[in-house]
Amino acid sequence: MQNRITELFGIKYPIVQAGMIWTSGWRLASAVSNAGGLGLIGAGSMYPQVLREHIQKCQQATDKPFGVNVPMLYPDLDKLMEIIVELGVKIVFTSAGNPKTWTSYLQEKGITVVHVVSSLKFALKSQEAGVDAIVAEGFEAGGHNGRDETTTLTLIPAVKEKVTIPIIAAGGIATGAAMLATMILGADGVQVGSRFVASDEASSHLLFKEKVVEAEEGDTQLTLKELAPVRLIKNKFYQDIQNAYANGASKEDLISLLGRARAKKGIFEGDMEEGELEIGQVASLIHKIKPAATIVSDMMAEFEVAKKEVASL
Repeated sequence: MQNRITELFGIKYPIVQAGMIWTSGWRLASAVSNAGGLGLIGAGSMYPQVLREHIQKCQQATDKPFGVNVPMLYPDLDKLMEIIVELGVKIVFTSAGNPKTWTSYLQEKGITVVHVVSSLKFALKSQEAGVDAIVAEGFEAGGHNGRDETTTLTLIPAVKEKVTIPIIAAGGIATGAAMLATMILGADGVQVGSRFVASDEASSHLLFKEKVVEAEEGDTQLTLKELAPVRLIKNKFYQDIQNAYANGASKEDLISLLGRARAKKGIFEGDMEEGELEIGQVASLIHKIKPAATIVSDMMAEFEVAKKEVASL
């Protein structure tokens, strides 16, 4: 497949594996890249030295393009960027911040920059900032999310209508049919998160992966909008949040309830009751833990089948 995304990144298929905290280490990123997609290391849960090790191991594990996802709210952001530049990473996805802050600096170092947005407003701001492409993510997605609750089905054509740079669709995509649907709506490629959480190579805890596979429709919910909207699986911690709301909790009360390292507790350490289990609505369509390469090949096979079915309509 050749289009604007495969040409921009130098990859075989327009499939990007999302850079997710506690899930997207070098094993997952290199496996996806070796399979023809673009693997991303999720720097948001890594100390600078840990990110250095993951980049170096990824470089040893693949000769294919890979990138790093960097949430711009990270406290030592400058240190992460220094390591990325020093080690010669060629692709950076930024999120949760102003794309103007680092885009020019990274591009001057020969790095392709992609910014993640959840609305047309921020898609236009990202294009104005000079990014090479955007990820337009609907509110079906897992983890931290947009406040406007715009779905992928609405967001992609809205962005396509106003933006000229390449668009990568995200949110609710775990199959080749969904990939085709978003590309018909105007996307040049897809970013896939939840489907790769349930992969052999993901660094998330096995109990979390199994919880994702077990999830059914309606088992996830967007919550904590007063802090930073996050979609997670309903568990004891989620119920504690609902109880807090019912008792008139203030923003400070919610911050206290959330505490520190809540996502690590659930996703990485495997506490299915007290952890913050971040995952997308599409978890209900994920039924098996598979190797990352199989996920990529399955999606592409499904994509081709879906194309033929559409052509026959």
